[in-house]
Amino acid sequence: MTSRQAHDDTRWELGPLAGPAVPRDHAVHSTPIPESCDLPPRLDAAVTALTELAGATVSFTVRPDPESVTEARHFALSRLSDWELPELADDVGLVVSELVTNALRHSGRAACGRPGDDVHREGVYDDPADPLGSAPSAIRLRLVHQKPWLLCGIMDASPTAPRRKEPDYIAETGRGLHLVESFSVRWGWRTLSHGKVVWALFRSP
Repeated sequence: MTSRQAHDDTRWELGPLAGPAVPRDHAVHSTPIPESCDLPPRLDAAVTALTELAGATVSFTVRPDPESVTEARHFALSRLSDWELPELADDVGLVVSELVTNALRHSGRAACGRPGDDVHREGVYDDPADPLGSAPSAIRLRLVHQKPWLLCGIMDASPTAPRRKEPDYIAETGRGLHLVESFSVRWGWRTLSHGKVVWALFRSP
């Protein structure tokens, strides 16, 4: 695998390439990631297009099943092949796997394991007694390619901010967002009307 593609491009007006800055406090087990605000205009427009399925954006619905992580990764790699971006396969495959796993773990608990549920059904929102709407809406993987950039997004029904755990290099889990940050040019998240999108940006050499 390659490390973060540390490049800039004036067409996207990326600004600093690092992910959201979070103060490190070793006394805290995990820290909420601040929402991505004041993005450069072209990147902001690209994230909006991703969430609205506009332009050349492609979409994949993630089933509430552990196998769906592999299915989502295969979908992403297939699109990369179509777009002739094999050099991004390792980085994008890893990030998609991490983000889909997080979305399934934190957004799909109410629906997973119920007999007859093969997708996340649309729920009833804004009910204080049932904040997840009985069954969260489907998790969706979105991808859009605009040379030399690839934007990836995972949409889920939970409005809760992603949380960064202090790295534990012995534990088998908990390193997901650190990997996302390491293998993308830039990443962040945005609140949607019914949930959020976590996005990651990649650049082909």
